[in-house]
Amino acid sequence: MFLVIAIAVWVCALVIWWVCSNAFRHSDLDKLKSRLLGTNKAKKSKGNSPAASLIQSEEKGGLLATRLFKKYQLQTKVQELLEQAGMKWSTHRLVNTSLIAAVAGWALAWMLLPGQFQKASYFIALGAMFLPLLFVLRKRKSRMHKFEEQFPDSLEFVARSMRAGHAFSVSLEMIHREFQEPLAGEFRRTFEEHNLGLPLDVALQKLGKRVPSLDVHFFVSAVLLQKRTGGNLAEILDKLAYVIRERFKLRGRIRAISAHGRMTGAALSCIPVAVAVIMFYVNPDYVRFFFLDDVGNIMLVAAIVLQLIGYFIMKQIVKIEV
Repeated sequence: MFLVIAIAVWVCALVIWWVCSNAFRHSDLDKLKSRLLGTNKAKKSKGNSPAASLIQSEEKGGLLATRLFKKYQLQTKVQELLEQAGMKWSTHRLVNTSLIAAVAGWALAWMLLPGQFQKASYFIALGAMFLPLLFVLRKRKSRMHKFEEQFPDSLEFVARSMRAGHAFSVSLEMIHREFQEPLAGEFRRTFEEHNLGLPLDVALQKLGKRVPSLDVHFFVSAVLLQKRTGGNLAEILDKLAYVIRERFKLRGRIRAISAHGRMTGAALSCIPVAVAVIMFYVNPDYVRFFFLDDVGNIMLVAAIVLQLIGYFIMKQIVKIEV
C-alpha cells in the first residue's frame, strides 16, 4: 500500500511540474509575440539578452531529457522523428510520457497479477515504456504514406503551373492551397524558407531531410540539376511523376506476392504467446516455474529475446525495397 501511495504522489508531482513548465513556456511565447507585434512597451532587460533567456527557458523545460539525449547524441534524431510524425512534442515530453507509461504499466500489473506472477510486472513496465515511441513511429509511417500518395499529383501540378507561366517558387506556394496535409504544410514551409531569404537549393535539401523518401530525393536532385545545367523542368517533373506511379504499382504487386510470408511470420510469432496464455489457465504450475525459479526466469528472458529476433528476421525476409 505504501508503494502504491508513493507512486501516486510521484506521478502527481510530475504532472504538476509538466503543467507549470508549459504555463511558463506559453507565457514567455506570449511576451515574445507582444514585443514583435508592438502591443507591449519595450522594457530594459536585466542581465542576459531576450534571446539568451528564451534559449535558457527551453533548456530548463527538459533539463533531464536534454542531458540524457545529449550524452548519447540522440536529441537531433528524436526531434527529426517528431517533426516527421507531424507532432508538436518536444524531446523531454516524449521521455516523460514514456516514464509515466512505464510506471503506470508496472503499478497496474503489480496490483492485478497474483503474487507469484508479480515479477512479470517489470517486463510489462518495460513494454509500456516503448508505447509512446511506437505511437510516434506509427504516426510517422502514416504521415509519410499520405505524403507519398499525394506527391505524384503535386509534381504534375507544378509542371502544369510552370507551363502556364508561373515561376517554380510560386508553384510551390500554390501547392499549399490546392492540396491537403501533410504535403501542403511541407511545401508551404519550403516556400516560406525560400521567401525569407534562404537559397532555393538549401530549402529543397531541408525538405529532403524532413521527408526521408526516395521520391523526394529524386525530386530535389532533378530540380538542383536542372538549375545548374538547364533544361525543361516541367517535362522532367512529368516523367518523374510517371516513374513514381510505376514504383507504386510495382510495390503493390510485391506486397500482394509477399502477403503469405508476412501472414506466416505473424502466425509463427503469435503461437508461443497463445500457448503461454492457454497454459496459464490449463496448467498454472507449469507456468509458475518460469516466474518463481531463477533458472525459469533466465529461460523466459531468453525465449522472449529469441522470439523477437526471429520475428525481425522473418520481417526482413519478406521486406523488399522498390
